[in-house]
Amino acid sequence: MLRHLGRVAEHLPEEPGALQPMTATTDTVVLHLWQAVQIVIDLAVSSCVHLGLGSPTTYADAFRRLAQAGTVPEDLAVRLGRPVGFRNLVVHGYGRLDLRRVHRIAREGPPTCERSSLRSPIRSRADPRSRRSG
Repeated sequence: MLRHLGRVAEHLPEEPGALQPMTATTDTVVLHLWQAVQIVIDLAVSSCVHLGLGSPTTYADAFRRLAQAGTVPEDLAVRLGRPVGFRNLVVHGYGRLDLRRVHRIAREGPPTCERSSLRSPIRSRADPRSRRSG
């Protein structure tokens, strides 16, 4: 995920208007931003299954289940679920992307991509040593 975000940072132009449809720069930014978001989604879905929370019916449901189980804080689950819409736009309608919005997401950073926001709570919950009593 961090490698993808690094590629976004390397190629993101300073000005939003510089992202133009069907250019190598835009393709690189969109592809790597999408991949970073997809990795977090995949972690959430697989964590639900691994932790015995069931199979989420949607990507957003994966984050809700993790919050309900106490694996991630509720506010983080909400933030993690927001980029699902961006991911769906990229996968299902690249030609209709608002490139100024893509630039803003890339500049401000998708909330899913906090370095340890998802990994640490899940890792500690999945570690059998953290569940031992006494």
